[in-house]
Amino acid sequence: MKFRTRVIPAIAVVAALSGCAREGDLVVGQGVGISAVLTTCPSVGVPNYTGDVTIFRGAAPVATAIDVTATITNLRSTCTDSGENVYSEATFDVFAQRRDTSGARTVTLPYFVTVLRGGTAVQSKRVGQVTLNFADGEARAQAGGKAASFVDRASATLPEEVRERITRRRRPGDPEAALDPLADNQVKAAIARTRYEMLIGFQLTEDQLRYNVTR
Repeated sequence: MKFRTRVIPAIAVVAALSGCAREGDLVVGQGVGISAVLTTCPSVGVPNYTGDVTIFRGAAPVATAIDVTATITNLRSTCTDSGENVYSEATFDVFAQRRDTSGARTVTLPYFVTVLRGGTAVQSKRVGQVTLNFADGEARAQAGGKAASFVDRASATLPEEVRERITRRRRPGDPEAALDPLADNQVKAAIARTRYEMLIGFQLTEDQLRYNVTR
């Protein structure tokens, strides 16, 4: 499955990559009025179709057979990038609802934490669990989850020669003055290799994923 994500940045929350540059960060343009900060911290988000899960009574995935639904929300992240390994930690809430409110009930849902490099290369994947406790007579329950990852700082840092190509001052009349360094395929590939994502979502079965995609 190709990941598409609702991206939450590592040092802010819910934005493109970062709210503002810090000293030492490299800001690159992506068009008129648009820029992105290249940071060693991974962006954090929930891949499309994995932020919700529906459990049915029986095998038929129909609305009348829905038992429990749950959603990942309030994803927040922090990042420590002062050492050789960049450490990121994310917390999130899971809100759930059930149809049958009779009796107390415990529901445990698995979730995954995947680290991607360059948008496609899986660096690691772990599976955790979040447990929801429904009180007798209550239709809703809430629980919290946590995820963490390490990224090698060197692999998340743009090589100095590429950085120099992007930031080098170009004088009028220079052969490269009219060329956009970000349009260079080698530069674009180097930037992509330094970008990491920490993705969090429910560990769905094939049937659950198919339901989310087609509903």
